[in-house]
Amino acid sequence: MSDELRPFRIDIPQSDLDDLRERLARTRWPRQLPGEGWSRGVPLAHLKELADYWRDGYDWRRQEARLNEFPQFMTEIDGQDIHFLHVRSPEPDALPLILTHGWPNSFVEFAELIGRLSDPRSHGGDPSQAFHVVVPSVPGFGFSAPPRETGWNVARVARLWARLMDRLGYDRYGTQGGDLGAYVAPEVAKAAPDHVVGVYITAGLGIPTEADVPELNEEERAAFEQLQQADWTNGVPHHALLRAAPQTFAYGWHDSPVAALAWMIQKFKEFTVADKLPEELIDRDLILTNTTLYWFTDTFGSSSWPMYDSTGFGWPEGQKAVPTGVYSGAPGIRRLAERHNTIAHWPTDNPGGHHFLAMDQPDAMAADMRAFFTKVR
Repeated sequence: MSDELRPFRIDIPQSDLDDLRERLARTRWPRQLPGEGWSRGVPLAHLKELADYWRDGYDWRRQEARLNEFPQFMTEIDGQDIHFLHVRSPEPDALPLILTHGWPNSFVEFAELIGRLSDPRSHGGDPSQAFHVVVPSVPGFGFSAPPRETGWNVARVARLWARLMDRLGYDRYGTQGGDLGAYVAPEVAKAAPDHVVGVYITAGLGIPTEADVPELNEEERAAFEQLQQADWTNGVPHHALLRAAPQTFAYGWHDSPVAALAWMIQKFKEFTVADKLPEELIDRDLILTNTTLYWFTDTFGSSSWPMYDSTGFGWPEGQKAVPTGVYSGAPGIRRLAERHNTIAHWPTDNPGGHHFLAMDQPDAMAADMRAFFTKVR
């Protein structure tokens, strides 16, 4: 096994860009089905407009150059090639911090957040609250190699992350995650409790289930009922779908960029907490950069392993090895989260409109992360 850190730059061949544009131009569009708005899925007119922009207006090379401003590396851990960003702060006493992206996202999720964490001085923040930022790509996502066998779980990923931080020479560090990362980040603390100072979760802890309903008060029960009606709990059941037949759906995602775009926009719309389009909360180019990365790396199928390697869906529980901070409590309930976590930070007034808060609210999220890690570092 090699401990080598190999510098990495994104350099997509021009032939791949040309192929993407040609495929978009040859799209065989379906009819619009009856039904209002998004009731049947992504509306035809909306997707056509977005696909036209992807083909003729979106500039991958510009976005590629922007991503290449972040120092990137590849390393092999336990036979697994891992891609990661390593952005060291100009502040010498910065706290190392490892960020884990969600699904269907990638390291692109943190493009707006990284600078705010690594160089707060340049963003109006306190330089004493800076971070050395590490952003690995989960196996099967982006440029990290896909798992070669079944049986992967978040604990296995977390052990890779702990090994990575050790390889980088970091003895004390924080860990963060949302969505898929909300499952991985607590496992990092379990894997390396003597090295992790705190776990920061974007959201997802203390989510009530049917089993909790009898003990909920009136306000909490109303919040639970609202949760049951939310788009992200009633949309396309991707956990069940990808648990059952990910290979079947991967053919369309890997062969048709419009099929891939429709899937991505469907999920980003369902993850929009406010009654808005995802492009109204997250920069359209950022959404397309994430989608384009999936397309060029052929990872729509391989990134689905958290679903097809599971037996069912369950909310993240967390851990009690180290303190936990949460950006956004609702619809989680703090006292429920405290069954499995030592909560040190649970603000109730943070702004938000999208599930992927680092893309939607990078300033607020950076400020809240600084507030939490100041308490535990």
